[in-house]
Amino acid sequence: MVSEHAPSATAQVLVASNRGPVSYTLGEDGTLDAKRGGGGLVSGLSAVDDKLWVCAALGDGDREAVRRGVGEAGVRMLDIDAGVHADAYNGIANSVLWFVHHLLYQTPVEPVFDAEFRRQWASYETYNRAFAEALAEEAGPGASVLVQDYHLALVPGMLRELRPDLRIGHFSHTPWAPVDYFRLLPDDIAEQLLRGILGADRAAFLTRRWADAFIGCCTEILGGTGRTRIGVHGLGADADFLRRRSHEADVDERMAALREQVGEGRKTIVRVDRTELSKNIVRGLHAYRALLDAHPEWRERVVHIAFAYPSRQDLTVYQDYTAAVQTLATEINGAYGTESWTPVVLHVKDDFARSLAAYRLADVALVNPIRDGMNLVAKEVPVVSDHGCALVLSREAGAYEELGEDAIVVNPYDVTGTAEALHEALTMSGDERSGRTKRLAEAATALPPQQWFLDQLEALRQG
Repeated sequence: MVSEHAPSATAQVLVASNRGPVSYTLGEDGTLDAKRGGGGLVSGLSAVDDKLWVCAALGDGDREAVRRGVGEAGVRMLDIDAGVHADAYNGIANSVLWFVHHLLYQTPVEPVFDAEFRRQWASYETYNRAFAEALAEEAGPGASVLVQDYHLALVPGMLRELRPDLRIGHFSHTPWAPVDYFRLLPDDIAEQLLRGILGADRAAFLTRRWADAFIGCCTEILGGTGRTRIGVHGLGADADFLRRRSHEADVDERMAALREQVGEGRKTIVRVDRTELSKNIVRGLHAYRALLDAHPEWRERVVHIAFAYPSRQDLTVYQDYTAAVQTLATEINGAYGTESWTPVVLHVKDDFARSLAAYRLADVALVNPIRDGMNLVAKEVPVVSDHGCALVLSREAGAYEELGEDAIVVNPYDVTGTAEALHEALTMSGDERSGRTKRLAEAATALPPQQWFLDQLEALRQG
């Protein structure tokens, strides 16, 4: 079936993602305030002129904007039923697919794939179909469509049926689960997800490890990947933007405030994360406490700057995790702090300028996720650091493939090992730290966002 709107549509490059490049806030007086988003995809897409971004309306402001016909050129926002979106986004994407790919389930008690799961899965199908139909309407003949992430895993297959003339790509920004863990999913759902992505001409991943895991799942469950080509594109940091932005006045102001909180002459261990379960913030705090126990010489001489920005707070498990982070930081400060030294400086309000200030101040960066598709923080800190920064990096971060040689690598579950890695990082000589930071920054910026996107587009068009 070919969409009846296809012949008059003209867009030649289309991107589909749950969150778009702009969001709207509805004021009490009825006014709509637009806010531009950031991130690698927004930056990458700036390299393309003739494009359309299809995204979901995520809140009341977005939905009101759609109803009023307010919008930006090059963006189509879909007003999908709020209940359907909640089921698809929170019920399936963030509570099932995210958990599977990040290996987060406590398997003695979860998951439970029951009638409620099946009801939410039907919403996930409806949500994906809305995207597929919108893309089919908007795409010009033979256009290239790049579908983003686990929220839209079914879109390529649905779109292929509607518009067989299109070049379709799918990109996974998360890890991909190994086959034994992926098979926690009901057999029919696992197969549907794989076939959905294999509707694309090309499926791409952040690292070879995640690509190989996807191939392994397809081989085990479907007998192979069919005609779909598999690619790897390791998204890098945007060095020019980061270096420019990190020296603006608001960052300098926040650096002064952080220096005051840290105190004169002390070293800093910095982490910047969302309070996302996979980021492993709680074990990171336990490792810092273990450092203070095993190496008491660091008491009064080091401060852990921990930015833990709330994420997905409409899910109870995330609320509980955020609370656990705050409780543990308070416990450490109560047990070890003195009148002149606060061991943990914790901030939970998102502030990009303050994050950049912490990057510049960092003597050590702690990036210890349980599992992460890439982790751009690990790539950004070496680029921004003023005086060189030792990177303590989990081997389960996608960034490990590119940065592991010059990082101090840890098993994210090993609190004692992480504490010793922090000690090693704090005692690293200035020359070694400077040399490692330079090499880390070079590796981190090898594929900046615009080139990352253009490479995918070129590979898709080449067939």
